[in-house]
Amino acid sequence: MGTPMRRSTNSNGWHIRRTNETMRLIITTFVGVIFGFFLGVSFPTLSLSKVNLSSNIFPSIDLTYIEDKYSGLSTQALLNVWSSLRGRRGMSRKFNNTKIWIPTNPRGAERLPPGIIVAESDLYTRRLWGLPGEDLIIKPRYLITFTVGYDQKNNIDAAVKKLTENFQVLLFHYDGRTSEWDEFEWSKRAIHVSARKQTKWWYAKRFLHPDVVAPYDYIFIWDEDLGVENFDPEKYIKLVKKHGLEISQPGLSPDSGMTWQMTKRRDDTEVHKDTEERPGWCMDPHLPPCAAFVEIMAPVFSRDAWRCVWHMIQNDLVHGWGLDFALRKCVEPAHEKIGVVDSQWIVHQTVPSLGNQGKAEKGKAPWEGVRERCRNEWTMFQDRLAAAEKSYFEAMGINPPNSTAR
Repeated sequence: MGTPMRRSTNSNGWHIRRTNETMRLIITTFVGVIFGFFLGVSFPTLSLSKVNLSSNIFPSIDLTYIEDKYSGLSTQALLNVWSSLRGRRGMSRKFNNTKIWIPTNPRGAERLPPGIIVAESDLYTRRLWGLPGEDLIIKPRYLITFTVGYDQKNNIDAAVKKLTENFQVLLFHYDGRTSEWDEFEWSKRAIHVSARKQTKWWYAKRFLHPDVVAPYDYIFIWDEDLGVENFDPEKYIKLVKKHGLEISQPGLSPDSGMTWQMTKRRDDTEVHKDTEERPGWCMDPHLPPCAAFVEIMAPVFSRDAWRCVWHMIQNDLVHGWGLDFALRKCVEPAHEKIGVVDSQWIVHQTVPSLGNQGKAEKGKAPWEGVRERCRNEWTMFQDRLAAAEKSYFEAMGINPPNSTAR
């Protein structure tokens, strides 16, 4: 009788455990279904960028981009996009492993494809709206710069009013006064750059890089004290082209005070390219100051000539003295491509405004200190140019000719 009783007890326990396991399975399944349902409903708005997905499962893609671009799609559509992106995984890896290196690109841009490189710029002002291709109704062909103080505003106003729409005006302000110029309507269309007590060659070296002024056929780098009553800029350009001048200046009237013989205006010709100076001043009739020479007060450069001249300007020699004797290095033959336009002439008023920007030291007036530095810079420039030429010829194994820097 004892054995049957034990069988009955074991049978009841087995049925109870089986019932409990069945209930646990049902509850687990139900919870899983509910969880899956809510997960599926919320999936399209789930921030994928917040999920840390293993790189072994999914490719390296911009999940934020997918979320933003496809947040309005259904779950299935999103999965289709994801699948398509994964299908391009091999192509993407191949592209990422392809590096660009083009030594002929501008320095620093060797890693860029040539089609995206813009190596040159301009000084054209543009709108903040509309299509870029519609910004410019007219593209100025010539650039004229004046280094100015506000005291010479009337002189500059007279000069600018001589210009046509072919000219872009750039003012370099050495006195820091820029907003006052807005009394002139043209000033609102001009470019203004301000740095106190700096010269035009300081500005030119820093703001007239050849790649910035490349769109302009000619670059005028003028002083502020030039009278232009007898000057027509468009006629001047025509004569420069007619006579093949790469570097030029207008003739200076007899009222211009002390000047070189070469830059004095002549009454009997449109252009002259040489002159006779004082005895002993010209060792060669094709060399400065008898030929291949203009002064630095009102030079005009072709685009190609300026590219060379800009590189010759020294960062620390701000007055430009001596540069006029070296301009011939940038064109060939210089005695044919450098000249003075006589039929379009100007007056150098010799206003010592920049000299007054100096500082009185050791009992010297401000202008005296400025003039002393000008002379020192001339000597320094000559020495540097002579040394550079000598070094080049020696490196090439050539006996240096007599120095032509002076």
